Amino acid sequence: PSGPSKRFPVAAVDDILKDVLGSYLREQPYEPARCRDMAKDIAEVIKARVKDLMIPRYKIVVVTHIGQLNEQSMQIGSRCLWDPASDTFSSYVFKNTSLFALANVFAVYFE
Repeated sequence: PSGPSKRFPVAAVDDILKDVLGSYLREQPYEPARCRDMAKDIAEVIKARVKDLMIPRYKIVVVTHIGQLNEQSMQIGSRCLWDPASDTFSSYVFKNTSLFALANVFAVYFE
């Protein structure tokens, strides 16, 4: 296997996550129904912006979570078949006064 000709640009994707989460959620209070819809919308925007980077042969998976900030803790795990030589991810956590948001972008290389 030759591997990717162009490495997945983690730093550029980190910047996209910070920009999208910040611009959508900076002033947003936690409201369950609204945040459920926003989690979907944010994931779509992130996916579109990552695809605009035109990185060949990577399948992009975006997962977002939005929850209320209220003296609680939460653990989120994920598993998949992974090739550490070519596959990678980007992750960012955003918080304001009433909510937290986590966005993960998984980039899986296809031969």
